[in-house]
Amino acid sequence: MSSQRIDVVLVPSHGAEDVVVATHGPDEGSVFTGTEDGSVYRVSHDGRRIERVAQTEGRPLGLELDGDGRLLVCDARRGLLRVDTASGAVERVTDSVAGRQMRFCNNAAIAGDGTVWFSDSSTQFGIDRWKDDFVQNTRTGRLLRLGTDGAVDVVLDGLAFANGVALSADESYVAVAETGARTVVRHWLTGERAGTRDFLVQDLPGYPDNIARGSDGLVWVTIASPRDPVVERLQTSPPWLRRQVTRIPERVQPKPKRTVRVQAYDDAGALVHDVDVDTPGYHMVTGVREHEGRVWLGSLHEPAIAVVTL
Repeated sequence: MSSQRIDVVLVPSHGAEDVVVATHGPDEGSVFTGTEDGSVYRVSHDGRRIERVAQTEGRPLGLELDGDGRLLVCDARRGLLRVDTASGAVERVTDSVAGRQMRFCNNAAIAGDGTVWFSDSSTQFGIDRWKDDFVQNTRTGRLLRLGTDGAVDVVLDGLAFANGVALSADESYVAVAETGARTVVRHWLTGERAGTRDFLVQDLPGYPDNIARGSDGLVWVTIASPRDPVVERLQTSPPWLRRQVTRIPERVQPKPKRTVRVQAYDDAGALVHDVDVDTPGYHMVTGVREHEGRVWLGSLHEPAIAVVTL
């Protein structure tokens, strides 16, 4: 599928990390993204109109739309936020777990009853030092649950850089990407397996970032960078060596390879789509949202979102 065309839509700020498509209400068809300067933008479905709708004063990452049309924002610096896309008002939902502040709120999925499942990538490092957590392999990532009563529970911990979160179409399981381990972990919510965990997919061809359920019912997974044997050797090296590597100058540290790749898996973990686009004008896909045959992409580094038609 590498011959597919990709359309890149520039936005006014760098790091349009995630994307979400409004499926109903006054914003229907619009795409939202958040950038490294704290801005949240609304992009028309044809990419011709771009407006800033809010400023979080932090670093917005994962985005979801709730049943009321409000934007749920995982802000790496400020925690879980709600944004009114009409007024731009920003409300903090939570920034702590059991009285301790989150370090790295990252991505979320919202259940039909309003329960929010979201990730905290690391309890040791924040977004400015994400490479430290990745290389040192702290495995302090967590999957959290925000109940409709406002209580926050830790559902899974010990995850290797917990990242994207998605619910299956029937909400029988919630999935969370482990960037450092190249897996998507599944936590069962209903049926005989309720309360247990397994993998939706293991041994991904690269490091997953955000994941999302598409309008096609599939779980879409970003591959932010291909597997790097050097990084994987470092992850299993002695702790002192891992710490030393993250202290060397940025210019000589291992770097993500330039790639544009997303995959889609069904509930059995079978690969359905592998979208691998060769383009010099866009790279490091960290956000994905399939909507009616179009796949919208976000990037941690690019001042743009992009779209591929299946």
